[in-house]
Amino acid sequence: MGKDRVERIWRREGLKVPQKQKPRGRLWLNDGSCVRLRPERPNHVWAYDFVSTFTHDGRTVRMLNLIDEYTRECLAIRVERRLNNRDVIEVLAEAMIEHGIPEYIRSDNGPEFVARELRKWLEHTGARTLYIEPGSPWENGYCESFNSKLRDEFLNGEIFYSLKEVKVLAERWRVYYNTQRPHSSLGYRPPAPAVWQTEASQGHGKVESKKRFPLSHAPYYGDGQISTSPAALH
Repeated sequence: MGKDRVERIWRREGLKVPQKQKPRGRLWLNDGSCVRLRPERPNHVWAYDFVSTFTHDGRTVRMLNLIDEYTRECLAIRVERRLNNRDVIEVLAEAMIEHGIPEYIRSDNGPEFVARELRKWLEHTGARTLYIEPGSPWENGYCESFNSKLRDEFLNGEIFYSLKEVKVLAERWRVYYNTQRPHSSLGYRPPAPAVWQTEASQGHGKVESKKRFPLSHAPYYGDGQISTSPAALH
């Protein structure tokens, strides 16, 4: 059956025939990056986005993921039940203190990212915003790629029993992603091995420096053995 005949049948049945769409220019490259501004150096372009998951009781947990598009390093994963523009400012401020101020920050047009308070704060820091086109998540390709890895390699394999458990395990996975997990675009090296793999970097967020990402319910002890008794974080 030809295209013209299909259109005639649609019109006869009172259906609206779709209008021809003009071809759109390509907005992304094979690696998922947006052609409008490609990262050329560290702190050139950061990107952030939200990801949602659930605890076992069905309550929502939101994650704010912040990455450096050039180095592929995950700069922060903030985990809370609710996140607003002030939480976004706090995450950015902490990352800027540790890594410096980026030239651009890419995001979608979510209310937390377009809030006047956030835009005014970014203007004072000197960082400029890059908002993608509505309904075009591929324009934030680096962050979307990170989000999919976070889901496939971490969230989809866990059952969380508390918000604290999500926070601890998310930070542990972030350290693993930055220091151990190979990245094909970086020659199968982790994004930031030299930043984290030091004896001096102990404390929250940097203590989990194992060669393998450990299972959440099989914690490692000081002698390198795995406990046989179940454990959970509450």
